[in-house]
Amino acid sequence: MGGLQRFERRLESMISGAFAKTFRSAVQPVEIAAALEREVDNNAQVLSRERRLVPNSFHVELSGTDLDRLAPYDSTLVRELSDQVQEHARTQGYVFPGPVRIALEATDDLTTGRFRIRSRAEAKVVGTATHTQVRRAVAMIEVNGSHHPLPPPGLVVGRGTDADLRINDPGISRRHLEFMVTAGREGEDPVVEVHDLGSTNGIAVDGRKVPRAVLREGSQVRVGTTTMTVHIVRDDLHGSGAQEATGV
Repeated sequence: MGGLQRFERRLESMISGAFAKTFRSAVQPVEIAAALEREVDNNAQVLSRERRLVPNSFHVELSGTDLDRLAPYDSTLVRELSDQVQEHARTQGYVFPGPVRIALEATDDLTTGRFRIRSRAEAKVVGTATHTQVRRAVAMIEVNGSHHPLPPPGLVVGRGTDADLRINDPGISRRHLEFMVTAGREGEDPVVEVHDLGSTNGIAVDGRKVPRAVLREGSQVRVGTTTMTVHIVRDDLHGSGAQEATGV
């Protein structure tokens, strides 16, 4: 029995006949599972002879009608789809850069029975900031949905265990770059700079490859396949914003 057949059997055993009845004329879960496997296969990047990196973040876009029909079973379906993608990856020798995430979303340009998948490789991010650093942060960086403080004098970003902010992206060096932060005078924004630390692939700031740059609110620093967005923590946001903007 193939992987997709086992996937169907698992769903049938958990949701019984109600599931099959609901989806008789709509998007079939096994179609989504098969499409996710193809998406992974089509976007595999060779890291070495035995390792291929594949996307781990998936957005399944459906018509509003199909999404409504899925609603009673969405948590079960997402869990089973995730398990299926991970099983497929194991059999093919793929590696994920971080946890597998699958989201079901409605879109206006699809009719009933049609769907599409958007995917990306989203690296796992691990920060070492203390609660005190979070509270006192004068700037933040947003990366893959999480926020991390940039306390003066700054921090090192890389893939190695000695980096202050670790990102599991194969395109990032062990010590890739350093954010340097100088607190501004009262009423002034801090000065935030980024410096390449002699990395293999360099850095790009707002689309331009540079060795160093002064950053502003909203500046985007791209390293490997990962984009980091800079946010300035202004006085009126410092209390509540910094408390909420914790790392992973």
